[in-house]
Amino acid sequence: MTIRRLILPLVATMALGLAACSKTDSTPAPSAETATAIAPAQAYEAVAAQAKGFTVGALMSAHTVYVLFDPQCPHCGHLWNAALPLLGKAKFVWVPVAIMGSKSMPQGAALMQAADPVAAMSAHEQSILSGQGGMSASSSIPDDVAAAIQTNTQLMDRLGAASVPFIVARHTRSGQVITRAGALSTEALSEFLGLGQP
Repeated sequence: MTIRRLILPLVATMALGLAACSKTDSTPAPSAETATAIAPAQAYEAVAAQAKGFTVGALMSAHTVYVLFDPQCPHCGHLWNAALPLLGKAKFVWVPVAIMGSKSMPQGAALMQAADPVAAMSAHEQSILSGQGGMSASSSIPDDVAAAIQTNTQLMDRLGAASVPFIVARHTRSGQVITRAGALSTEALSEFLGLGQP
């Protein structure tokens, strides 16, 4: 009985750790001017004011969910698929960051500029999840888009997030700011956000 009590929390912790992608060793540290930490209670306002991404779902919804993601992260692909059934209940803003390697920035830029972000992201994530590396993207990135992704990445650091996907939202019933790293099933995501049954 005692061993079981010790093992179950360890297994749960390991499972949570496997549901997110961490920064690579080559991820640059934030500069001194952007290193100011954001308190958890101010996370939502900070992300709403500073993050740049693409919006999908119920565009007129009062419920906005921000998801910081790296295009190379397969767990972000799982969260994307889990969020699709909830697009009628909330507005999702997918905020690309570049923490996992040289493809992250170009792919994030391509997704931000896509004419149809849902189709582009769905195709990209299918490619990532099937082990094909995701969409091909030009390394020639407009300066404003590159700057936006760099700002998103610095914002992630200031939020204290060590892995992606990283969700920032307000619980629909309590109004409290909620944050969470890692992928979730559709049911768990809906419950976490307070959206009810998917």
